[in-house]
Amino acid sequence: MKKLLVLIIALVMLFATACSDKKEDAKVDKDGVATIKVAYKDEGPSNPVAVSYFDNLAKKLKDAKDINVKFELVEMPQGNYAEKLNLLLMSGDIPDLIYFQGGDQQIANQDLLEDLTPYVEKSEYIKDAMLPHNVDRLKNYPYLLWVKPLDSKTPVIRKDWFESVASSEALMADPSIENYHTFFKELVANPPGGAGKPANAVTVAGDISELDFIFKMAFGLNQTWLEEDGKYINSKISEQEKAKLTFYNELYEEGLLDPQYLTKQWDTKEEAFYDGDSGVIVGTNGKIIDIYNGKMKQVNGAEAEVVVLPPAKGEFQGFNATDITKESRGVAISSQSKHKDTVFEILDYLASPEGQLFDRLGFEGEHYNVTDAGYELTEKYYNEWYSRFWEPEAFETEKPLVTPLLSVPAQESRDLANEYYSADNNFIIPEEFVSKWDAMENIYKDFSADVITGKRPVSDFDKYVEEWKKAGGDEITEYANEQLK
Repeated sequence: MKKLLVLIIALVMLFATACSDKKEDAKVDKDGVATIKVAYKDEGPSNPVAVSYFDNLAKKLKDAKDINVKFELVEMPQGNYAEKLNLLLMSGDIPDLIYFQGGDQQIANQDLLEDLTPYVEKSEYIKDAMLPHNVDRLKNYPYLLWVKPLDSKTPVIRKDWFESVASSEALMADPSIENYHTFFKELVANPPGGAGKPANAVTVAGDISELDFIFKMAFGLNQTWLEEDGKYINSKISEQEKAKLTFYNELYEEGLLDPQYLTKQWDTKEEAFYDGDSGVIVGTNGKIIDIYNGKMKQVNGAEAEVVVLPPAKGEFQGFNATDITKESRGVAISSQSKHKDTVFEILDYLASPEGQLFDRLGFEGEHYNVTDAGYELTEKYYNEWYSRFWEPEAFETEKPLVTPLLSVPAQESRDLANEYYSADNNFIIPEEFVSKWDAMENIYKDFSADVITGKRPVSDFDKYVEEWKKAGGDEITEYANEQLK
């Protein structure tokens, strides 16, 4: 009898616990408000704009949808965001809503991210807001959502400096590798800013991926896997890659590529641009170029608005082939969250007309004003505001936009990105190959950095290829040829 009583008590406690869990799953905490923990790059509690954004969002959700939430922003340490975020997640501290900028696949492989496909299918707004490449990426990898235009990056330079370089017209008429080289040399040899400014022609953040947006396709590197003699080889062990690295080494040796590019972060890269230490930087088309344009004019005057440069022209021309295997960045929902439905309701609201007005335009009276004519964007909007979440092409407002969402240079960057769009032929690396792929990527990064900075001769390319193959390249190349038949 005593054992039976203990069993009954245990079952009652188990039932009570289950009910308690169900109640938490019902979107509310004890005080009736769901606390949504958010990890988002540069959007921590020390950023007053971020705090204001999420406070305002909570009020709008309550008024428009009766979604009762408060946001708890995670302060991320300085440094590599993907690495710091993974350290946070691996410690077991997993926010409800997570922005990734790399490193997500490792987390998804541990079943810590929610499959967003059924949420999108049932959504009121997001499914109609998605662009074709967003649809393809979600189909291939259902854990990240990022409803944004093409994420190609474009190079820019301040207009007054561009116009002072004699070879600028030739560059725009024929943006060959040779004409780019000439333009870079003239920019540094006769610095338009005076007193050695710019000290170098171009700077990038930490590696050559941004530089590749200018030159990669011109060297014939138009896809991840290149067809050669009826088979596919990885572009990073091709003769075209060798020629590209030889050119980058030339830029470095001539002082045209920032000698500190390996240690540059995104903020120090931008600082070098605004201060005139570097002539050209590369940024994501559209709003990021808008921010570059606004800040450059703010620091250096209206004549310093930016000019968007074309991709180099050679065997091919473009700002890199677009990866459609998965979103390279985006937001995810933790599979461990007790508020998964609520988090997606928030994301769906941000794709609604009301949500878009807030996310795209910012704070009324600060980033835009409502006049009889319509919505009028302020200088502060162009200088600092960007959509934290969605930017579908269709954006209709109740009143007309008196001023365009993007400045002329920003719109030109977006138009160029669309003009030069091409899809890549890469694929998601299977889990059994991920560690080998990472090792191969590190071998490439180390070798390319050593060649560019002169620590190793480009004649070591064959040795590098053998090292790359031994690290797993032969196996993955065999797998690639099976996938790309």
